Amino acid sequence: MRLRLVPQDTNWDFFSRSYLSLGISGALMVLSIVAFFVFGLNFGIDFRGGTTIRTESAQPVDVGAYRDAMAPLGLGDVSISEVFDPSFGPDQNVAQVRIQAQDGDEAISVETIQAVEDALTSVDPDITFPSVESVGPKVSGELILSAIEAVIAAIATVLVYIWLRFEWQFSLGAVAALVHDVTLTIGVFSLFQIQFDLAIIAALLTIVGYSLNDTVVVFDRVRENLRRFKKLDLKEVLNLSINETLSRTMMTSVTTLLALISLFVLGGDVIRNFVFAMIWGVVVGTYSSVFVASAILFRLGVKRDWSKPDGEAGTQFGKTDP
Repeated sequence: MRLRLVPQDTNWDFFSRSYLSLGISGALMVLSIVAFFVFGLNFGIDFRGGTTIRTESAQPVDVGAYRDAMAPLGLGDVSISEVFDPSFGPDQNVAQVRIQAQDGDEAISVETIQAVEDALTSVDPDITFPSVESVGPKVSGELILSAIEAVIAAIATVLVYIWLRFEWQFSLGAVAALVHDVTLTIGVFSLFQIQFDLAIIAALLTIVGYSLNDTVVVFDRVRENLRRFKKLDLKEVLNLSINETLSRTMMTSVTTLLALISLFVLGGDVIRNFVFAMIWGVVVGTYSSVFVASAILFRLGVKRDWSKPDGEAGTQFGKTDP
């Protein structure tokens, strides 16, 4: 027996309450924007500035022991991660210790660096410190602008791509879904004050790609069914298309979530925030491809006859051909 997450032949009406789904999505976006301006983002070292100390030892890296040794120093946000590289020898164990910028200081003081080194040396007397690098407020500010530009560029590129491949109505629906996903993700990070760093920017860009993939699959089937069923009402064509792709969408999302949940539980603190962003993005991306992108497409209307140019494309608002 084949495993099915949804029945083989579904005939669900996804647009009976499309105004409600769009209203809920709009309200959540507004709440996310309010949370962003009220609480702000809990920026990590990448965006606030800080210092990275690279350690090397013949002894295995014990992240927990390192963290316990540094806890009494009261340095605020400290991130410790082991570095893996195929070129490392068997007795070459490398770690990175990242410390947030201290209040009122452009860079971490020499005394603080020495205190960190002394604390780590108490755990492993053979430890060495090959390099110490600092990121100042100016560089971190430039990273914030670059991150914003990267997300906007990704969404703008999607707008052009979908416009060229389909029609402008499809493009607006897809971009609205992407803005919805990114806004809700930022809102969750603001509300719960989860650390926001460059890894989360990578997660946002991945979410954009994942959500777009789901949306394009649905839109491709919509375009195909518009050609096949020219007498069907647009609402029926959209429902048919979503039902036909629903099994594929659910299977892709669930299997992706299984891998991400495993990483969230077993992956450790280093990647936990990144994986959380991905889990949230997969959930809202799957939702938005149906209840945001397709609902907006339904409201805008589409060209029904794809065999020839149509000067009135997008003005039918779901009307059937005569």
